Amino acid sequence: MTEDKNLTINDIADALGVSKTTVSRAISGKGRIGEETRARVLEYIEAHNYRPNVIAKGLAQSRTYNIGLVIPGDYNIVELPFFQNCMLGISKIASSLDYDVLVSIVTAEDISQLQRVAVNHKVDGFILTRTLVEDAPAEYLKKTGIPFVTIGCTEDDSVVWIDSDHRKACRELTGLLLAREGGKIALIGGSRAHMVNRYRVQGFLDACREYADRESAMPEKYVFSDVEGMEAVEGIVEKLLRDGVRCIVSTDDYLCGCVLNSLQQRKIKVPGQVRVASFYDSSFLENYMPSVTSIQFDIEELGKTTCRTLLKMIDGGTVPGKSLLGYRISMRDSTGGA
Repeated sequence: MTEDKNLTINDIADALGVSKTTVSRAISGKGRIGEETRARVLEYIEAHNYRPNVIAKGLAQSRTYNIGLVIPGDYNIVELPFFQNCMLGISKIASSLDYDVLVSIVTAEDISQLQRVAVNHKVDGFILTRTLVEDAPAEYLKKTGIPFVTIGCTEDDSVVWIDSDHRKACRELTGLLLAREGGKIALIGGSRAHMVNRYRVQGFLDACREYADRESAMPEKYVFSDVEGMEAVEGIVEKLLRDGVRCIVSTDDYLCGCVLNSLQQRKIKVPGQVRVASFYDSSFLENYMPSVTSIQFDIEELGKTTCRTLLKMIDGGTVPGKSLLGYRISMRDSTGGA
């Protein structure tokens, strides 16, 4: 198969003896056209490996063939692999369908980049890569009417969202830890402004309530949220050790790394004296010894699923209001192995 790089819709129309409108309708799949004629046009363009100019196609269909990817500007270095893998999955699906990805950076206080892209009609839809309790980007996009999907759960029933099943995953891991050995268990968590942390905490508490006959009957005493930085973690670890807590779980791998460092400084053996686990797994924990029990999510697939959903919305299709993807729990040496 050869490609004529200078081939135009006008050339195709002349070669087949049809109008340019007929060729455009055959390519777009829209408008009234006979099946025999459509087949002739498609057969011809396949034989010549013709690809319509995206700009021209966009003008004909009132589209930009761009999607907006909204990334929080306040992410930390440990979160970077998550956003990279999301972007990889999104880009793979987008490029396969002739879409380009336009990145906008937002913070809780400044969504001006997102607003500028929306006002100037530079994209056909948006993907938000973080959901917040007070979610300014989502509220703004709802008012514009531009299609958008969030990566991350939300309690707003009017928003389409895709996420891994964090609550179920965290409940399952916590249950495994409680079933294996009794004793007090604690959770050190990140910002409650992030919906994902709220669902991870809920999963932890769900499991603790299932084991209400254990010492963890009142788990709220040992749930610490809005924890930031090594200094804060060290203070919490000191308190937990005084109280005889035997297992410390963190909502993310950064906080888990802080817990491990704090225990190491105190010469506390893991898992001999204290077991440690994380509700998230990334390359940040790869080199820790002992290896860390954690929950693994397929972030690239999360990006792919979200992009497919958005593009279906842009095409006017019906999509589920929410979708939950699976996970895998890896029981490693930090909690005594498998």
